Amino acid sequence: MRTITLKDVSKTFFDKSRKLTPVLAIKDFNLRVEDGEAVVLLGPSGCGKTTLLRLIAGLEQPDSGEIFYNDLPLDEIPIEKRGIGMVFQNYVLIPHWESRKTVGFFLRLRDREEEVPAHVNTVAKITGVDIENLMGRFPRHLSGGEKQRVSIARAFARDLELLLFDEPFANLDAKFRAQARVELKRLIQEFKVTLLYVTHDQVEAMSVADRIVVINAGRIVQSGPYHKLHDDPDSLFVAEFLGTPTINAFWGRVSDGDWDGSYLGRAALPQTRPNGSEVIVGIRPEHIAVCGAGHGIPATIDRVIPFYAEKYSLLEVWLRKRRWRIQIPLGERFQPGETVHCQLDWSRALFFDAVSGDRIR
Repeated sequence: MRTITLKDVSKTFFDKSRKLTPVLAIKDFNLRVEDGEAVVLLGPSGCGKTTLLRLIAGLEQPDSGEIFYNDLPLDEIPIEKRGIGMVFQNYVLIPHWESRKTVGFFLRLRDREEEVPAHVNTVAKITGVDIENLMGRFPRHLSGGEKQRVSIARAFARDLELLLFDEPFANLDAKFRAQARVELKRLIQEFKVTLLYVTHDQVEAMSVADRIVVINAGRIVQSGPYHKLHDDPDSLFVAEFLGTPTINAFWGRVSDGDWDGSYLGRAALPQTRPNGSEVIVGIRPEHIAVCGAGHGIPATIDRVIPFYAEKYSLLEVWLRKRRWRIQIPLGERFQPGETVHCQLDWSRALFFDAVSGDRIR
């Protein structure tokens, strides 16, 4: 069994020397990662993701709450018996060690250096990468992608049960990130480890995760598979954080039981709200269509941005001093300054309380 459980964990950072305001990183945090599960912690910078990994790795201590590893208190398990590996964003390779020594460090400590060649071959076979070619080189002779491969190989070169990844591919170019995600998935499946992975990259999260946990301001705001979070968000924060291009958010008030967006018209609310209360409606760019003249809402195109890999173009349009985003097929041709008419698909609209940000269902 390789599970990790956090119960009511909180962590605040103080800087007494500079007399700065204490920073609350994690607040009453509860999470359980099951045996063999790949969980991605997704959220904006500064939301507490890395702090969580450091707490689980034993690099920080919680102010309150408990952390359990395999249902035992983490602080009661000797570090050498935890079987926890961590891969950082910045590689952390020892400059005067060649890669072979770095990868085999854990095994060498336990007088198992003879296992290093077999381990390297296994990792190379799974990833399809000639890692053996990197073994005799020092970090200064490795590219960023090669350094990270060595770092990952080192993490797997031990009696590993739980693997912690802290944005490991953030410093790599887009092409290598895509390849590295595939390699990582193969390694996880082969070694059957439990994974806790930190990122702010949605594509990375989708590629790696069995479950995504969205965090904001040190708290879990929603968790589940990506499609559930994207299509059925519990809050405006989740709706705006997930999805590319970003969702359009329109402000309005409740009038006679309907949402009234002035020039946008009226829409039926899924739940009765008091007259005059403020409600935000969210409509994703792919749910706004460009229609013929005389239909829909007229708007002026500001920019046309093609996304060739995704096979769509993004129209940024102005209407009543508000910028909208509309997703159209790549082949459709429009020019900045042109007037288009927009039709909103109200059946796909999401409604949120403007004060709390909570979803109105």
